[in-house]
Amino acid sequence: MQIPETRTTKADTNPHEQNKVNSGTGADDSEPTYLRAFRGSFTAALRWPQLADLWERVRARSGDGWYLYAVGEAPPAEPADAARVETFLTEMDGLLRREHQEDYCGIVYADNLQAPSFVKIYDPNNLGVSCGYSDNPPLPGWIMSRLPPVDLPAAQAPAGRRRWWRQLFS
Repeated sequence: MQIPETRTTKADTNPHEQNKVNSGTGADDSEPTYLRAFRGSFTAALRWPQLADLWERVRARSGDGWYLYAVGEAPPAEPADAARVETFLTEMDGLLRREHQEDYCGIVYADNLQAPSFVKIYDPNNLGVSCGYSDNPPLPGWIMSRLPPVDLPAAQAPAGRRRWWRQLFS
């Protein structure tokens, strides 16, 4: 099976469903900027080299005010410093490559692969429906953004992932 180089999706759809359009009537001006960005269009880093390129682009801007949010934990109030962003990228890359044992990536989405400011990372062990549509698509496990996050309404992350997150910077 040939995998396309990139795939664009709306954030409020199943992350594995290509080009699904939101049936809503548009953005609500009272909605927080973070939620509008979260629900925007994203492009997947489908192949591992694309993920490596994405990480390098984030690394080049690691001191530019990235918020590192583990969904299910309290959102961070302050952006991470450059060293913490570097640690996060290294550890996240290792986790994804160990636990998503496929010849493609496809579980990391950015608002712009060339100049990212919002990155969603899906937990390889909590993908939910992997093909087709779901009325309850999984939330990302982690989000990197240049916008201060809001607490996303969702089920808690699996306990093992919460432990991993808490130990990452302890």
